[in-house]
Amino acid sequence: MRKTGSESPNSLGTQSIQRAAQLLKLLTAQNRKGMRLVELYRKAKLERPTTHRILQGLIAERLVRQDQTTKRYFLGPMIYEMGLAAAPQFQLRDVCHKHLVSLATLSADTVFLNIRSGMESVCIDRTEGAFPVKAFVLDVGRRRLLGIGTGGLAMLSALTRKERNRILKTNYPKLVYRYARFDFEKTNAILEEGAQKGYVVSDVVEVPGIRSIGMPITLTDGSPIAAISISALTTRLDPDRCAELALALREAINEIEDELATQPLANIG
Repeated sequence: MRKTGSESPNSLGTQSIQRAAQLLKLLTAQNRKGMRLVELYRKAKLERPTTHRILQGLIAERLVRQDQTTKRYFLGPMIYEMGLAAAPQFQLRDVCHKHLVSLATLSADTVFLNIRSGMESVCIDRTEGAFPVKAFVLDVGRRRLLGIGTGGLAMLSALTRKERNRILKTNYPKLVYRYARFDFEKTNAILEEGAQKGYVVSDVVEVPGIRSIGMPITLTDGSPIAAISISALTTRLDPDRCAELALALREAINEIEDELATQPLANIG
């Protein structure tokens, strides 16, 4: 990009950081299979030479690696090393994992753990049940806008009506652009019902025929930091079964929240 008179070195530096972070986020969501250069620059809405230049810089710092056979890009080893250094003393995933396993065993379906990250939710763990048809609606590391996905909706339902409306309105342009089936009014109705019941039930927008039930994990002040959801074929999640699974979710989350209550907020991650 050619520098114009209105662009200071500081603004250009900030832009470069934002672009590099955007590419790292895209790779995080698809790290299992990696991404090609064309996929990255199209999704990031960047020019091909710019994307290639940033990737080469990230490779030099070991933040990204490229498979020489497939030419696909993946997160590099330095990301793992930095993650270990940045890890909080109290790992939410470690606390929740045994409960995800128990819920997957009980339900025989797929259980997910999502955390809130600003205006998005991020899947940080997944456990599969024994039922032969798997509802793989999320890979670990995938980010989604708050307003889509049952885990994100569960977290939104625990917020005040004013706050969740603010988030939905902020995310709305991107939601309707990315998801043709997104319905603002229906989403609001799901959130209102979820706020009353303490859990959310919604059909998966991206995968027809799949339904999920989710419940927020909150801190002592009531603010949601995560959610556990169970996804299955729509036929397996009728109202009676949802009510049963809600009881199991409530029991697991009560134990998680009790453990969280013993930890300083700064230690939780």
